[in-house]
Amino acid sequence: MPADARAIAGVDDSKRLTHDQRVMLAGKIRERAVAFAIGAASVHEIDRINIYQASVLAMRRALERLRVTPDHVVIDGRAMRTLLIPHTAVVHGDARCFSIACASILAKVTRDLLMTRLGRRYPHYIWDHNAGYTTPQHVAGLTAYGITPHHRRTFCRIRDLLLELDQQSEMEHLDQTTLEHELEQALEQAL
Repeated sequence: MPADARAIAGVDDSKRLTHDQRVMLAGKIRERAVAFAIGAASVHEIDRINIYQASVLAMRRALERLRVTPDHVVIDGRAMRTLLIPHTAVVHGDARCFSIACASILAKVTRDLLMTRLGRRYPHYIWDHNAGYTTPQHVAGLTAYGITPHHRRTFCRIRDLLLELDQQSEMEHLDQTTLEHELEQALEQAL
C-alpha cells in the first residue's frame, strides 16, 4: 500500500472474514496496492520438493511477478533462509500485520476461485465447499472415486488411502486367484 494511504477498513486475518467480505476487500486491495502478485506451486512440485520449499517457490514467483521490485518484504510465519530477498517474518502475521493480511486475503480469494473451478470439474470431492480441506464428504469422495491429479500424493491421508487401495487391490487379486484355483480343483474332482 502507498505509505501515505489509510488502511482499508475491515482488513483482517482472511480466516476471520466471510467469503463475501474477502471478495469485497480483495477488490479494494487490488485498487489501492502499489503492486500485488500471486505465486503458486503445483501439486507435483509440492510432492517433489515438500510443502515448505514449495511455499518458498511460490513466494519467489509472486515476487518476480511484481511490477515494482521491493527492497524488503514481510512474510507470514518464520524466516525462510532460501528466500533470496531481505524479509521480516511475522508469526501469525495475517492477524498482526496489515500488508500480510492484505496478501492473505488476495491469496484466499484466488485459492477459493481455483477450488470452485476444481469443484465443478470433480464434484465428488466437494472442493467448492471445503476449499481443499479434509472433511467427511471429501474423504467419502476419495474413498469412492480415488484421487485426482490435483491431490498431493505425499499428504499423509492420501498416502494412507493409496496404501489402503493397493492392499484392497491385492486382496481382490488374491481372492480372485483363490477362487479360480478352487474352481479348477472342483472341476478336476468332478471329472
